[in-house]
Amino acid sequence: MNKSEIKAFLDLWVSRMNQPEFIENDPISIPHSYQKKEDKEIAAFFAAVFAWGQRITIINKTKELLSMMDNAPHEFILGHQESDLKQFLGFKHRTFQATDTLHFLSFLQSHYSRHDSLEDAFLEKGEFGNAALALSRFHRYFFSNEWSPQRTRKHIPNPETKSTCKRMNMFLRWMVRKDEAGVDFGIWNRIPVSALLMPLDVHVENTSRALGLLTRKQRDWQAVEELTGKLREFDPVDPVKYDFALFGLGIHQRTIHIPPMK
Repeated sequence: MNKSEIKAFLDLWVSRMNQPEFIENDPISIPHSYQKKEDKEIAAFFAAVFAWGQRITIINKTKELLSMMDNAPHEFILGHQESDLKQFLGFKHRTFQATDTLHFLSFLQSHYSRHDSLEDAFLEKGEFGNAALALSRFHRYFFSNEWSPQRTRKHIPNPETKSTCKRMNMFLRWMVRKDEAGVDFGIWNRIPVSALLMPLDVHVENTSRALGLLTRKQRDWQAVEELTGKLREFDPVDPVKYDFALFGLGIHQRTIHIPPMK
Protein backbone atom coordinates (compact mmCIF):
# COMPACT_ATOMS: atom_id res chain seq x y z
CA MET A 1 0.00 0.00 0.00
CA ASN A 2 1.12 3.55 -0.64
CA LYS A 3 0.81 6.37 1.90
CA SER A 4 -2.72 7.42 0.89
CA GLU A 5 -3.90 3.81 0.97
CA ILE A 6 -2.42 3.33 4.44
CA LYS A 7 -4.22 6.44 5.65
CA ALA A 8 -7.54 5.26 4.19
CA PHE A 9 -7.01 1.81 5.73
CA LEU A 10 -6.30 3.27 9.18
CA ASP A 11 -9.14 5.80 8.96
CA LEU A 12 -11.51 2.90 8.28
CA TRP A 13 -10.32 1.06 11.36
CA VAL A 14 -10.54 4.20 13.50
CA SER A 15 -14.20 4.49 12.50
CA ARG A 16 -14.76 0.84 13.38
CA MET A 17 -13.02 0.88 16.76
CA ASN A 18 -13.74 4.41 18.00
CA GLN A 19 -17.30 3.53 18.94
CA PRO A 20 -19.25 3.46 22.22
CA GLU A 21 -19.19 -0.35 22.03
CA PHE A 22 -15.41 -0.16 22.58
CA ILE A 23 -15.89 1.18 26.11
CA GLU A 24 -17.44 -1.82 27.88
CA ASN A 25 -14.48 -4.21 27.64
CA ASP A 26 -11.70 -1.63 27.98
CA PRO A 27 -10.21 -0.03 31.12
CA ILE A 28 -11.62 3.29 29.92
CA SER A 29 -14.99 1.93 31.10
CA ILE A 30 -13.93 2.66 34.70
CA PRO A 31 -13.83 6.47 34.47
CA HIS A 32 -16.94 6.34 32.28
CA SER A 33 -18.87 5.16 35.33
CA TYR A 34 -18.30 8.51 37.11
CA GLN A 35 -19.91 11.90 36.57
CA LYS A 36 -17.74 14.25 38.61
CA LYS A 37 -14.70 15.54 36.72
CA GLU A 38 -12.23 14.87 39.53
CA ASP A 39 -13.57 11.33 39.99
CA LYS A 40 -13.12 10.68 36.27
CA GLU A 41 -9.52 11.91 36.45
CA ILE A 42 -8.62 9.78 39.47
CA ALA A 43 -10.37 6.66 38.17
CA ALA A 44 -8.72 7.08 34.77
CA PHE A 45 -5.31 7.63 36.37
CA PHE A 46 -5.46 4.38 38.32
CA ALA A 47 -6.95 2.46 35.38
CA ALA A 48 -4.13 3.67 33.15
CA VAL A 49 -1.41 2.90 35.71
CA PHE A 50 -2.80 -0.63 36.13
CA ALA A 51 -3.05 -1.14 32.36
CA TRP A 52 -0.73 -4.01 31.69
CA GLY A 53 -1.87 -7.60 31.35
CA GLN A 54 -5.40 -8.82 30.65
CA ARG A 55 -8.00 -6.10 30.30
CA ILE A 56 -10.54 -7.90 32.51
CA THR A 57 -7.97 -8.07 35.33
CA ILE A 58 -7.13 -4.38 34.93
CA ILE A 59 -10.81 -3.48 35.13
CA ASN A 60 -11.49 -5.68 38.16
CA LYS A 61 -8.47 -4.48 40.14
CA THR A 62 -9.25 -0.83 39.44
CA LYS A 63 -12.83 -1.38 40.56
CA GLU A 64 -11.57 -3.09 43.71
CA LEU A 65 -9.33 -0.16 44.59
CA LEU A 66 -12.01 2.45 43.92
CA SER A 67 -14.55 0.52 45.99
CA MET A 68 -12.19 0.97 48.97
CA MET A 69 -12.75 4.70 48.44
CA ASP A 70 -16.54 4.16 48.50
CA ASN A 71 -16.52 4.86 44.75
CA ALA A 72 -16.09 8.55 45.54
CA PRO A 73 -12.33 8.86 45.03
CA HIS A 74 -12.04 12.65 45.07
CA GLU A 75 -14.02 12.97 48.28
CA PHE A 76 -12.05 10.14 49.88
CA ILE A 77 -8.66 11.52 48.86
CA LEU A 78 -9.40 14.95 50.29
CA GLY A 79 -11.14 13.79 53.46
CA HIS A 80 -9.68 10.46 54.56
CA GLN A 81 -8.07 9.91 57.93
CA GLU A 82 -4.94 7.86 58.60
CA SER A 83 -7.08 5.04 59.99
CA ASP A 84 -8.89 4.82 56.63
CA LEU A 85 -5.64 3.75 54.96
CA LYS A 86 -5.33 0.39 56.76
CA GLN A 87 -7.61 -1.32 54.27
CA PHE A 88 -5.15 -0.60 51.46
CA LEU A 89 -2.36 -2.60 53.09
CA GLY A 90 -3.77 -5.78 51.55
CA PHE A 91 -4.27 -4.38 48.05
CA LYS A 92 -1.97 -5.38 45.21
CA HIS A 93 -2.03 -5.64 41.44
CA ARG A 94 0.89 -7.52 39.94
CA THR A 95 3.94 -5.50 41.06
CA PHE A 96 1.78 -2.66 42.43
CA GLN A 97 1.89 -3.11 46.20
CA ALA A 98 0.58 -1.38 49.33
CA THR A 99 3.58 0.99 49.49
CA ASP A 100 2.76 2.18 45.99
CA THR A 101 -0.93 2.64 46.75
CA LEU A 102 -0.20 4.74 49.82
CA HIS A 103 2.20 6.99 47.92
CA PHE A 104 -0.34 7.48 45.12
CA LEU A 105 -3.00 8.46 47.64
CA SER A 106 -0.60 10.82 49.41
CA PHE A 107 0.37 12.50 46.15
CA LEU A 108 -3.24 12.88 45.04
CA GLN A 109 -4.27 14.33 48.40
CA SER A 110 -1.43 16.87 48.25
CA HIS A 111 -2.22 17.79 44.65
CA TYR A 112 -6.00 18.12 44.97
CA SER A 113 -5.66 20.17 48.16
CA ARG A 114 -4.04 22.84 45.95
CA HIS A 115 -5.49 22.28 42.48
CA ASP A 116 -8.90 21.62 40.98
CA SER A 117 -7.66 19.25 38.29
CA LEU A 118 -4.93 16.68 37.72
CA GLU A 119 -4.29 18.48 34.43
CA ASP A 120 -2.29 21.07 36.38
CA ALA A 121 0.27 18.37 37.22
CA PHE A 122 1.26 18.21 33.54
CA LEU A 123 1.54 21.97 33.03
CA GLU A 124 4.14 24.59 33.84
CA LYS A 125 2.81 28.13 34.22
CA GLY A 126 -0.34 26.90 32.51
CA GLU A 127 1.50 25.54 29.47
CA PHE A 128 2.01 21.94 28.34
CA GLY A 129 4.99 22.44 26.05
CA ASN A 130 5.70 19.03 24.58
CA ALA A 131 4.94 15.54 25.83
CA ALA A 132 8.51 14.61 26.73
CA LEU A 133 8.97 17.68 28.91
CA ALA A 134 5.51 17.34 30.45
CA LEU A 135 5.91 13.67 31.38
CA SER A 136 9.38 14.24 32.81
CA ARG A 137 8.04 17.20 34.78
CA PHE A 138 5.14 15.09 36.08
CA HIS A 139 7.54 12.33 37.16
CA ARG A 140 9.64 14.80 39.16
CA TYR A 141 6.52 16.31 40.71
CA PHE A 142 5.09 12.90 41.63
CA PHE A 143 8.28 11.99 43.48
CA SER A 144 9.21 15.43 44.78
CA ASN A 145 9.16 14.43 48.45
CA GLU A 146 12.41 13.07 49.85
CA TRP A 147 10.50 10.12 51.36
CA SER A 148 9.01 9.07 48.01
CA PRO A 149 9.56 5.30 47.76
CA GLN A 150 12.12 4.23 45.21
CA ARG A 151 10.17 1.10 44.31
CA THR A 152 7.15 3.17 43.21
CA ARG A 153 9.08 4.97 40.48
CA LYS A 154 8.59 2.11 38.02
CA HIS A 155 4.85 2.80 38.02
CA ILE A 156 5.25 6.36 36.71
CA PRO A 157 7.51 6.10 33.65
CA ASN A 158 9.83 8.86 32.49
CA PRO A 159 10.93 9.62 28.89
CA GLU A 160 14.37 10.47 30.25
CA THR A 161 14.92 6.74 30.85
CA LYS A 162 13.79 6.02 27.25
CA SER A 163 10.53 4.45 28.44
CA THR A 164 7.65 4.48 25.94
CA CYS A 165 5.45 5.88 28.76
CA LYS A 166 2.60 3.93 27.17
CA ARG A 167 0.26 4.20 30.16
CA MET A 168 0.78 7.93 30.71
CA ASN A 169 0.35 8.65 26.99
CA MET A 170 -2.85 6.62 27.07
CA PHE A 171 -4.08 8.53 30.14
CA LEU A 172 -3.43 11.83 28.38
CA ARG A 173 -5.30 10.58 25.30
CA TRP A 174 -8.31 9.71 27.45
CA MET A 175 -8.35 13.11 29.15
CA VAL A 176 -7.56 15.36 26.17
CA ARG A 177 -9.09 13.85 23.01
CA LYS A 178 -12.69 14.71 22.27
CA ASP A 179 -14.87 13.70 19.35
CA GLU A 180 -18.44 12.71 18.63
CA ALA A 181 -17.81 9.02 19.37
CA GLY A 182 -17.53 9.78 23.08
CA VAL A 183 -14.92 7.14 23.93
CA ASP A 184 -12.28 9.62 25.08
CA PHE A 185 -13.37 12.30 27.54
CA GLY A 186 -11.91 15.60 26.30
CA ILE A 187 -12.30 17.17 29.75
CA TRP A 188 -8.87 18.83 29.68
CA ASN A 189 -8.66 21.94 27.53
CA ARG A 190 -5.17 23.32 28.14
CA ILE A 191 -3.29 20.49 26.41
CA PRO A 192 -3.52 20.49 22.60
CA VAL A 193 -4.59 17.21 21.02
CA SER A 194 -1.88 17.68 18.40
CA ALA A 195 0.81 17.48 21.13
CA LEU A 196 -0.21 14.00 22.28
CA LEU A 197 1.98 10.99 21.53
CA MET A 198 1.02 7.42 20.73
CA PRO A 199 0.59 4.87 23.53
CA LEU A 200 3.03 2.28 22.17
CA ASP A 201 2.37 -1.29 23.32
CA VAL A 202 3.13 -4.61 21.66
CA HIS A 203 -0.13 -4.60 19.63
CA VAL A 204 0.48 -1.10 18.27
CA GLU A 205 4.13 -1.90 17.66
CA ASN A 206 3.41 -5.06 15.66
CA THR A 207 0.83 -3.36 13.45
CA SER A 208 3.02 -0.30 12.91
CA ARG A 209 5.96 -2.44 11.84
CA ALA A 210 3.75 -4.48 9.50
CA LEU A 211 2.57 -1.26 7.87
CA GLY A 212 6.08 0.19 7.63
CA LEU A 213 5.23 3.06 9.99
CA LEU A 214 7.87 2.10 12.55
CA THR A 215 11.45 1.20 11.65
CA ARG A 216 13.32 1.70 14.92
CA LYS A 217 14.25 -1.70 16.34
CA GLN A 218 13.83 -0.79 20.00
CA ARG A 219 10.43 -0.16 21.54
CA ASP A 220 11.40 3.03 23.39
CA TRP A 221 10.67 6.76 23.55
CA GLN A 222 12.35 7.41 20.21
CA ALA A 223 10.09 4.79 18.64
CA VAL A 224 7.07 6.63 20.07
CA GLU A 225 8.28 9.88 18.51
CA GLU A 226 9.00 8.19 15.18
CA LEU A 227 5.57 6.56 14.99
CA THR A 228 3.69 9.68 16.09
CA GLY A 229 5.60 11.70 13.51
CA LYS A 230 4.42 9.33 10.77
CA LEU A 231 0.85 9.52 12.02
CA ARG A 232 0.97 13.33 12.07
CA GLU A 233 1.44 13.13 8.30
CA PHE A 234 -2.02 11.52 8.18
CA ASP A 235 -3.64 13.87 10.71
CA PRO A 236 -1.52 16.68 12.20
CA VAL A 237 -4.37 17.81 14.48
CA ASP A 238 -5.25 14.43 16.01
CA PRO A 239 -2.52 11.85 15.34
CA VAL A 240 -3.31 9.65 18.36
CA LYS A 241 -6.78 8.80 17.07
CA TYR A 242 -4.91 6.09 15.17
CA ASP A 243 -4.34 4.32 18.48
CA PHE A 244 -7.81 2.83 17.94
CA ALA A 245 -6.82 1.47 14.54
CA LEU A 246 -3.33 0.21 15.37
CA PHE A 247 -4.46 -1.41 18.62
CA GLY A 248 -7.51 -3.00 17.00
CA LEU A 249 -5.53 -4.28 14.07
CA GLY A 250 -2.89 -5.61 16.46
CA ILE A 251 -5.48 -7.71 18.25
CA HIS A 252 -6.90 -9.04 14.97
CA GLN A 253 -3.59 -9.31 13.11
CA ARG A 254 -3.69 -13.09 12.85
CA THR A 255 -6.91 -12.94 10.84
CA ILE A 256 -6.19 -9.82 8.76
CA HIS A 257 -3.55 -9.49 6.09
CA ILE A 258 -1.76 -6.17 6.50
CA PRO A 259 0.20 -5.24 3.38
CA PRO A 260 3.24 -3.01 4.10
CA MET A 261 3.66 0.55 2.91
CA LYS A 262 5.46 0.91 -0.38
